[in-house]
Amino acid sequence: MRRFTFSDPDFEAVFGAFADERRDTPEDVDAIVREVLTAVRAEGLPAVLRFAREFDRAELDEATIRVSEDEIEEGAARCPQDVKDAIAFAARRIRAYHERQRPADARFIDEAGVELGWRWTPLEAVGIYVPGGRAAYPSTVLMNAVPAAAAGVERIAMVTPPGRLQPAVLAAAKAAGVSEIWRVGGAQAVAALAYGAGPIRPVDKIVGPGNAFVTAAKRRVYGTVGIDALAGPSEIVVVADAANDPAWIAADLLSQAEHDPAAQAILITDSSDFAAAVEAEVAAQLETLATGEAAAASWRDHGAMIVAPLVEAPRLVDRLAPEHVEFAVEAPSVLADQVRHAGAIFLGRHAPEAIGDYVAGSNHVLPTSRAARFSSGLSLYDFIKRTSIINCDEAAFRTLGPPTVALAEAEGLPAHARSAAIRLGRN
Repeated sequence: MRRFTFSDPDFEAVFGAFADERRDTPEDVDAIVREVLTAVRAEGLPAVLRFAREFDRAELDEATIRVSEDEIEEGAARCPQDVKDAIAFAARRIRAYHERQRPADARFIDEAGVELGWRWTPLEAVGIYVPGGRAAYPSTVLMNAVPAAAAGVERIAMVTPPGRLQPAVLAAAKAAGVSEIWRVGGAQAVAALAYGAGPIRPVDKIVGPGNAFVTAAKRRVYGTVGIDALAGPSEIVVVADAANDPAWIAADLLSQAEHDPAAQAILITDSSDFAAAVEAEVAAQLETLATGEAAAASWRDHGAMIVAPLVEAPRLVDRLAPEHVEFAVEAPSVLADQVRHAGAIFLGRHAPEAIGDYVAGSNHVLPTSRAARFSSGLSLYDFIKRTSIINCDEAAFRTLGPPTVALAEAEGLPAHARSAAIRLGRN
């Protein structure tokens, strides 16, 4: 864990170097991914089944690669009732939040008499990647599928590595409106969604988190399909004053550190005594945390405590451009309103990041690795597209035609110019 003090003469240089560090150095996987994508594109399902045997030790065929409706029903039925209730609660809130993002279609007549406008339509088919193993979370299903369903996407295809499907994941898939579930993971899953593979029909966009192979595959298929983002390790910055309970703030920091040894948790506070108290609490909580091994590695290698005046916090947060930032201070909006770069902002002492992961309603698929400088979290807008509308009658065309001809001729495109000039009665 690093310590930074604002009063140190080299603070700006040392903090700047820390902010620019990369924690998501990719493995050397691109050659493998390229081979997988090429094979699936050429061979389809046989390649997918071959890679399932090679990478996942799973024997599948055209029938068993799909999770049947009976399996989904039976698996979801095994989900504990309190978890099913929580899934339903979260799904309602996520859908309500994202439905409020829906933009309106528009038509208007401008000063030239041209009718202009736009309309929004949903994508036809979306693929959702849901990791297996430790990262098989029902919240992943909800956060990716519910906004797609709210947007009106007709087909939501979920892929997840072969293995036992958790009842909570199946219950979440039912609640979220997933259309189909396939037992396929890794780069071959991304390839199957992008190009199609036997019964797995191609989609228009692929969303959802994954390992280095999945991320590399998403990068390579972009253009054939859309993707959400290239996600890195999770991040949290907590801005807290000494009026907080150190145990609360320590728990908030560890809530992200437990995700992955490469995750990052940072405290910004104006009190060195409070920083020391939080540090002691982190150590104490790590002793009993079931995910303590990953959290301890994250805190040791990538954690940080920054002691600085709180008025400096917005500038420091912007420099980090984190996935999540909490303002656990007396008047959180005063500081938060000055922040430009953050995936999600949590205001007040009773707004821990964990509620955003599950039930607040906002999306937990957020930009990482300083991508909050130029991108946003997953939303309804990821599952709809805008089409321009242009309606020009003869009178309006008399206004638009001549400058169209002039610009086309200036660009050396005579057919463009003729397309307008011929309607003006010119040869």
